[in-house]
Amino acid sequence: MPNANIAFLNDLLQSIGSRMRPGAVSKSSALSAEARLAEGCGALMRLGGEASQVVVAAQALAAFAELDDTAKLRFFQSLLDDYSADPAAIRAAYAAWESTQSEEDLEQLFKAVEPRRQALLRALNQAPGATLQLVRMRQDLLRLMREEPGLAPLDTDFSHLFASWFNRGFLVMRRIDWNSPAAILEKIVSYEAVHEIRDWDDLRRRLDPADRRCYAFFHPATGDEPLIFVEVALCQGIPDRIAPLLSERTQPGDEAPDTAVFYSISNCQPGLKGVSFGNFLIKQVVSDLSTELPPIRNFATLSPAPGFARWLSSVDEAEAQALAADLATGLWQTDSEECERLAPRVEAWAARYFTQAKTPSGAPADPVARFHLGNGASAHRVNWPADLAEGALKRAHGVMINYLYELDQIEARHEAFANDGTIACGPDMRRAVKAGTAPSA
Repeated sequence: MPNANIAFLNDLLQSIGSRMRPGAVSKSSALSAEARLAEGCGALMRLGGEASQVVVAAQALAAFAELDDTAKLRFFQSLLDDYSADPAAIRAAYAAWESTQSEEDLEQLFKAVEPRRQALLRALNQAPGATLQLVRMRQDLLRLMREEPGLAPLDTDFSHLFASWFNRGFLVMRRIDWNSPAAILEKIVSYEAVHEIRDWDDLRRRLDPADRRCYAFFHPATGDEPLIFVEVALCQGIPDRIAPLLSERTQPGDEAPDTAVFYSISNCQPGLKGVSFGNFLIKQVVSDLSTELPPIRNFATLSPAPGFARWLSSVDEAEAQALAADLATGLWQTDSEECERLAPRVEAWAARYFTQAKTPSGAPADPVARFHLGNGASAHRVNWPADLAEGALKRAHGVMINYLYELDQIEARHEAFANDGTIACGPDMRRAVKAGTAPSA
């Protein structure tokens, strides 16, 4: 039923949009796209009728889509400068509230301090398909902010609105399988960000067998555009290498699986950076699989370590530099004795990376670690060599890690990490951490 509701709502919005667009967007206008966008934004802040606002919003967004980066930058700067809050109105509203401290005056103060550009973005969102267009507008903003960090206050406005628009209550989880619409399957191939899907046969291996699952979050306003998806393998025991998960399937007669492994999680919309989806998705998948498959006792990841190689090279200790040099030769990839010799050192230094390397703010340096530890998982086990793909060798020397989600510990570990930065570790990880501290003892 939720899938049918999303499809119905998306079809309705597209139908409305198709009826409005011919008269709404005039590409033959003598005005440039930049001028039409400015004119449309000004009109949206004046118009009161909903129907007229929908038409003008569609026209303004179509004009934005025609801009090059230079014009987009000017538009974003205009939003920052021309659609900010009115200082005089803020002072007057604050004076009134300070005098009365009434709820009515507090409400007026809230209205006064909100930048006008938030009202403009809400008005733009009235056009059919506008939500996804605004997500991609923020994607442009984030890209341009690398050179223009002064646009950060505008990004705060997008983040504030998206946190409300993409509230968990609006998200619908759907299972993706080989029989899903081709348009969605193509997006899964395109958006896969961890382990490249090479072709349709590769995709089928990940979706079709009975021991494979894929789940995604969708939003009614974005139709069949997935926001985030997770790929799951059902297997015996917690795996320590990625290749079998990507290339093999359980054969009939094999022992029943006891473990669900989240081996790839991909955010699909860069414009929704900072909006939390993954924690809700994983927790819902864990809940659903627990109900569907009671024999599943372990819920774990097989996760990459995207910053390990760079961190190891940056450590100002002779042993770290020596290990980085040994790994860089690649000899261990074909020499089993060399691999066996390096393994204890790699595991020890990787354990230090996962549990002790920090950002300037004190969070774990590894972004995947921040995600899973923040969701209430524990750092379970370092695996090496676990991924021999070219990118994994370059970024992590082939290191991967299991994070473990234990149902009765998730919330407590989440709270401990959020409040105190506590990193929960399993026995294997604790042993590796202890070995990793020995060189500097």
